[in-house]
Amino acid sequence: MRNQLVNQKFRSHIILLIKRVQNFQLIQIKNQLLTKEGCGKDVRHLEFEFVSPAVEYEVGDVLEVLPGQNPTAVDAFIRRCNLDPEVFVTVSPVEVENNLLRSHLNAAKFPIKLKSFVELTMDIASASPRRYLFEVMSIFATAQHEKERLQYFASPEGRDDLYQYNQKERRTVLEVLEDFPSVQMPFEWLVQLVPSLKTRAFSISSSPSAHPNQVHLTVNVVSLTTPFKRKRSGLCSSWLSQLDPQQCTYIPVWFHKGSLPPPPPSLPLILIGPGTGCAPFRGFVEERAIQSAADTTAPVMFFFGCQNKENDFLYKDFWLSHSQNNGVLSEAKGGGFYVAFSRDQQQKVYVQHKMREHSQRLWSLLSEGAAVYVAGSSTKMPSDVLSAFEEIISKESGVPKESAVRWLRALERVGKYHVEAWT
Repeated sequence: MRNQLVNQKFRSHIILLIKRVQNFQLIQIKNQLLTKEGCGKDVRHLEFEFVSPAVEYEVGDVLEVLPGQNPTAVDAFIRRCNLDPEVFVTVSPVEVENNLLRSHLNAAKFPIKLKSFVELTMDIASASPRRYLFEVMSIFATAQHEKERLQYFASPEGRDDLYQYNQKERRTVLEVLEDFPSVQMPFEWLVQLVPSLKTRAFSISSSPSAHPNQVHLTVNVVSLTTPFKRKRSGLCSSWLSQLDPQQCTYIPVWFHKGSLPPPPPSLPLILIGPGTGCAPFRGFVEERAIQSAADTTAPVMFFFGCQNKENDFLYKDFWLSHSQNNGVLSEAKGGGFYVAFSRDQQQKVYVQHKMREHSQRLWSLLSEGAAVYVAGSSTKMPSDVLSAFEEIISKESGVPKESAVRWLRALERVGKYHVEAWT
């Protein structure tokens, strides 16, 4: 085990130099399924502890994670490209903000094994390649039929067929290379053509006050089927969900400010977070609960949405515990917790419908200076929620809808209407 941890620390230093300067190391200590097994959704509550010194993050912050790659896919890529996994390559970091540090690191070339470089920097089995890869592959193809097909894909006439073959089917670099076995490219070309392995961003779902030295995430494990029935899964979400907390895998992460600034305890809150959009608000509620134990805090209304009460009511016990017995989400404290189950009845019910049901109390909190926080899918939800607010303000204040729109824009300008949405 000790040799494994030493090797992981070495790999972490490789990431540190290749990726950027300021990063931190976590290990997973809890992996809990939040959705009902077999319901078609896989949402996880993941808890991590700091290996490096803990960073002083805030609720509303975002965690970037550099995912690991499937070792089988990495080995297959190296074999397919006839590479020597044990040979050392020299890397010069290119994303360093400090000019002095950049000069120092560029001067001190950093040799690492080719296999480690591929594993940590080249997205060989997740991202779809760019069109330019097909153009370059056509130059190196030795089989005439492969050369012609690659040239066609790289031409303006083949653009639509390339889209169907590549992006729509979400083919990876490894799959494309395996489809054209006569192509053999030097590693120098592969480095430039293979998409770089990118970090994935997650809203932090914990309060550092409630969980010192820990970070929690709420992760939807992405899976989909392409038009030709090819199974695809999210690289980072799948990797995180499959980690064994007993194995002490080192996870390189970076902290950033998100779109949801931490609110002071005196600020009334209206939170809207369907699905995994509830993630940052779990941290908000934890923080507000700790603050309320020491002093008086402002009310919090939270509107949550999911498909079924039995299948994907994420953190059910947590929300209910804070909505009862004078908790920070209780109506007794001026707040409230309201859930929209979209599939538990014939007519679909979403968070905007629940908002309209409680329009008077929403307008009352808004009139008292409440801030609005919206998090979740970037499809229709944010615009539907905004429309609901426009209707509520117009109805409860007796002003035309145009005036309600201007009122909400003013709320945005003063920093009291925040949205964090993702695809």
